Amino acid sequence: MITTDPVNTRLEEISRFYTAVIDTLGTYIVGNQDLLELILIALLSEGHILIEGVPGTAKTTIAKALALATNCMFDRIQGAVDLQPSDLIGVRIYNQTNRTFELRQGPVFTNILLADEINRINPKSQSAFIEAMSEQQATIDGDTYPLPSPFLVIATQNPYDLQGTFPLIEAQRDRFMFGLKSGHLGSEDELNLVRRASSGELNWSDFSESIALNITKENLLDMIQTVSTVRIGDPILTYIRDIVIATRENGDIDLGASSRASIAFVRGARAKAAISKRSFVLPDDVKSLACGILSHRILLTREAEVEGLQPRDVVRDILKTIEVP
Repeated sequence: MITTDPVNTRLEEISRFYTAVIDTLGTYIVGNQDLLELILIALLSEGHILIEGVPGTAKTTIAKALALATNCMFDRIQGAVDLQPSDLIGVRIYNQTNRTFELRQGPVFTNILLADEINRINPKSQSAFIEAMSEQQATIDGDTYPLPSPFLVIATQNPYDLQGTFPLIEAQRDRFMFGLKSGHLGSEDELNLVRRASSGELNWSDFSESIALNITKENLLDMIQTVSTVRIGDPILTYIRDIVIATRENGDIDLGASSRASIAFVRGARAKAAISKRSFVLPDDVKSLACGILSHRILLTREAEVEGLQPRDVVRDILKTIEVP
């Protein structure tokens, strides 16, 4: 009698989910494959992602499409200088009818939250994100309220239009599992986009009505639980440790990665293995996520910046020096 391994069955479901979402979003979104993969890995490993790029590169569209494909709640915050913490997490409103205070929840009470131009939000309001992203809860007037599960923050910032912005503090940047730079499409993808626009394929109403993946939030939470059970051997854990420690000892880096980077490697590598239908993590899973996990966490020395080095360059050099198990 042939029996089916339930773990392998669940991993196949995760792989099918990943492929289905990528294929479905690909019918509307041109390019951005690396970004789509990292967002899905962040979703499956309960992380968050910071995207640095110019406007008009489909960041908002990807977030909305992902929410539709997974039947998740979606909300959006537009960064502004006068945004207050209560605008993000909510506020108590006095109801004169029953003479009680009622909670009016803010946009953080959702599954997928797009924080557009997060660096335009003042530091006081930025800090309201820290508790939500770290502990998946919000404190309002001394009372703590859990946020829905799953909870994914996709934050964006424009690296060129810096007038009226507030650089993210390191504690805030460190809360993001992944950091990614997105740019304009290449020539072939740009032509593909133009052709789709010309043929009417970029109609959001038609696309949103055509999504039929039959994925529920319960399915998604089951997949997240399965990802957390993927095996990661001690040699891989040592490899992760060596990479993170190397960022703290590298001469081109002024501030190395924190221990949150190590945790992000463990969680992200498990999700990377799961979408590949593997119940165990390989060194390549760790290497493929290194730039996304480390680049936004490290600060280069002034000398390295003068030489024109980028964080990704330094991370790639570090990977070459670490022995692969």
